[in-house]
Amino acid sequence: MKRSGDSEGEKRRKRYRLLKELGDQKIPFLGPSARGYQQLWDSSYSGLAFRKSCSLPAELHGRVQAALLTLRRKGCLLKDLVRVRDRDVFTAVSRALLGEPGHTYRYLDTRLFAIPWHSEDTEVKGQNCCDADLSAACKALCELNSYFCSDVSQLKEEDRLTQCLKVEAEARLGEEGDTDSKHSEDSKNSEGGDTESRQSEEVDTESKHSEEWDIESKHSEEGCSGSKQEGEWETEFKHSSEEAECSLLTKSKTAAATTSEPSEGKCPSWATKAGSGTGTESAQAQLKHSLSEYHSQDKEQHEAGQGCSQPCPPQVCTGPVKFNVTLLNYMDPAQMSQLKEEPYYGMGRMAVGWHHDENLITHSPVAVYNFSCHDDKGGSSEGGSGEEACWRIGLKVAWDIHTPGLMLPLGSGDCYYMRDDLNSTHQHCVLAGDTARFSSTHRVAECSRGTLTYIQSRCQEALSNLHTDPETGSHSLLALQSTTLQHVEDIHNEVEFEWLRQYWFQGQRYARFCSWWTRPMEQLEKDWRLMETMTMLFLSTVEEDGRAEEGRREMAEILLTALTDRQQQRQTWRDRCHSSLAQTLPPEEAPVDRPFWGVDDPGMPLPFDLADIINRVESLLWRM
Repeated sequence: MKRSGDSEGEKRRKRYRLLKELGDQKIPFLGPSARGYQQLWDSSYSGLAFRKSCSLPAELHGRVQAALLTLRRKGCLLKDLVRVRDRDVFTAVSRALLGEPGHTYRYLDTRLFAIPWHSEDTEVKGQNCCDADLSAACKALCELNSYFCSDVSQLKEEDRLTQCLKVEAEARLGEEGDTDSKHSEDSKNSEGGDTESRQSEEVDTESKHSEEWDIESKHSEEGCSGSKQEGEWETEFKHSSEEAECSLLTKSKTAAATTSEPSEGKCPSWATKAGSGTGTESAQAQLKHSLSEYHSQDKEQHEAGQGCSQPCPPQVCTGPVKFNVTLLNYMDPAQMSQLKEEPYYGMGRMAVGWHHDENLITHSPVAVYNFSCHDDKGGSSEGGSGEEACWRIGLKVAWDIHTPGLMLPLGSGDCYYMRDDLNSTHQHCVLAGDTARFSSTHRVAECSRGTLTYIQSRCQEALSNLHTDPETGSHSLLALQSTTLQHVEDIHNEVEFEWLRQYWFQGQRYARFCSWWTRPMEQLEKDWRLMETMTMLFLSTVEEDGRAEEGRREMAEILLTALTDRQQQRQTWRDRCHSSLAQTLPPEEAPVDRPFWGVDDPGMPLPFDLADIINRVESLLWRM
């Protein structure tokens, strides 16, 4: 989805205000060797689940790692040219998308077209769209996907059972307390002949037992939830601060007097002497309120479709988990001239900055497989002598200045899951190790408008308004209602800019490895050409003198709006295709300024001159 300029501008203003308020100190984070690490994980990062490599079958490890090396050897992993703040940049990591046939994944104004994984129950069976090695690699990653679907669903069921047992235990505890109270009351009533001193003694005894039960219950709760440790964090990290955007803050002023730099493996002493400063506490409370307000605004903007003109209600993940795509990543730190240091916590060098994974079904999980290797031959790496030598994942709570960050080291073959709302309420980054690394990140992509089936149905909607004479081959429009014409032009723009331009900008790079998308995109371009014809028929209708002026004006305004938008978007794509960055790519990866006519089919006319058509419509409206 596109983000609106207003939304991006507001985020930049938030960052500036936070930078100004937070000063020059690092925010604390905890690594595995730090005191309180597990309690922090349980209390603030409970949506994160971790699987050691030994929990996966050894045979699966072998097939998956061989598949990743095959994709790397064949050159299938490529850097994406993405759009960030109205400019193109290359991703630091090389990528490829695998998934259900006909699925796409859109991020940072770039649509990736999935190489289909070759499972036995997909429509790819029997098609020779790629060679045997690539087919085997896709099948292995499909097996990993099936394992993740099953494992995440099992974890979800375990969580449900644990919650049910907890509720039942609490209910039984409450019933026992009620029963004890009732028995005590009955005992007092049946001993009515006792002296007043006896009654007083029993009341004192009952009160004493009640207090002991309360103390026992309190200790039990602390043992389960780590309340004591959480209280210590609240004091120890009272003046910590954090912001949720990937380029948000580098400094912090909220801690007073003596503080120490946070380091991996140690729980930093964070402003322990500042508790008596009432002015600091007031500023901290004000900043926390500001961040909460920003988080609410950011969440509202995200739910509103991030600037889309017609936002769709967000889909929510329910029922069994079914990952429909995996985004494969590869990076070798030795080939990177410079890696940016993580600026807010001091966690180390970043391969991927702070972010939420976007374009996913709400509350859907993300599963990640980590494979570290010394070279393309597949020598597995278990990391070096310290935490910084291996690859790590960093996590932080969005818009939260009190909760420390979490750092999780990843061994080769380890996996982790981001479940429930963790991806939407937290951010994560990838911290570089010393060796090359692959990751397979399995997602439930939001594909309501991102599948081949969807866009083919949209084409059929538009072309249903076009009549072709079987004898002469001439075309005419069936319906001339303004709403119908508007709908057709909207589909026309969607086909060109969300599919054809995206495919020819980068999607076609993968055709030399896998031809699955070739024929569907050829058909989509033929449909687009018919829509171009429909636009000219629309123009002819608007220019007819015999039509009622009011109807002509409405149609002319609809056409002018659609054509103006089309002209602007074509210029944007033309600029992207001929940018200095795009020109650095080898010919087989370079963007192509398509769709256009007159090359593959010389008998077809050249594209219509949009500037000329827009002038004609504007002149018509001026005369009305």
